[in-house]
Amino acid sequence: MPDYLISVRNIRHGKFGSEPGKTRFVRLPSNQAMHKPEHMISRSEWVSEVMSAASCGVDAVTGAACGDVLVFVHGYNTELRAVLRRHRLLKKNLAASGFAGTVVSFDWPSNNIALNYLEDRSDARKTSIKLVDDCIRLLTTTQMRGCAINVHLLAHSTGAYVVREAFDDADDRRHIAQHNWTASQVVFISADVSARSMGIDDSKSSSLYRHSVRLTNYHNPYDSVLKLSNIKRVGVAPRAGRIGLPERIPQKAVGIDCGRHFQALKQDPQCDGAWDHSWHFYDRGFAKDLACTLRGDIDRNYVPTRRHNRLGQLELNVDA
Repeated sequence: MPDYLISVRNIRHGKFGSEPGKTRFVRLPSNQAMHKPEHMISRSEWVSEVMSAASCGVDAVTGAACGDVLVFVHGYNTELRAVLRRHRLLKKNLAASGFAGTVVSFDWPSNNIALNYLEDRSDARKTSIKLVDDCIRLLTTTQMRGCAINVHLLAHSTGAYVVREAFDDADDRRHIAQHNWTASQVVFISADVSARSMGIDDSKSSSLYRHSVRLTNYHNPYDSVLKLSNIKRVGVAPRAGRIGLPERIPQKAVGIDCGRHFQALKQDPQCDGAWDHSWHFYDRGFAKDLACTLRGDIDRNYVPTRRHNRLGQLELNVDA
């Protein structure tokens, strides 16, 4: 099956670049090393194919086609090859864990130079508008046609910032806000957003909670990329991807501590980037938990790949 992406990178010398550009809908052959402009298809054709791939049955109550689309939003300092590699790993590991839907990626401009953190964050803010206009509204329109397709979001690192800004921006836009749209499961991994901003009283995340059924935040206390002493991050508040969600959160939010699970893992030699920041893509144990989260059939406290620690907090079960 081909890979489906939405790219908002510019095109330079016949290839996708690292600056914001027009929105392009990409259908990439499964054996293609990286996506190029010639793999672009029309918006309507892309939507039709993605929704067809997402459909995995018929709703017993409504009789309508039902299924799942997972939109993957990558983080900063992620070049094209890494985006595609992680996209395909997600597809492979989720399918092996029983996820019958389809995975698409929202590819925003992100440089492969570490010191470009602030520039990439600025680009993330700009392209969050594209995520609203060309992904959220697009999928909202599909929902309005009566399709019983659940739309989920998985955001890694600064991708969590892109998603949060996109939801906030959507509520400020009349042509989107006037429609009743909701993402099903929103999942953050190694989230590069302030932990405090995810609280129940913080306006920065109010739209995110308002327009999602569930938000799951997987955090790893051993994530060195999100440490405060990181030179690229001087002066910023503790991150949700490292210390977890704050104490006061909405009922629909849930935090999963991955520290003990991460310590038990053996580093995959194929990992690109920092292992403690990107291990999720290579770990089938995480994929099993994610697949269960996306299905939503089991209460969050009873997912078999989780357990409660001695403090009563949920953690990924290293023995699963």
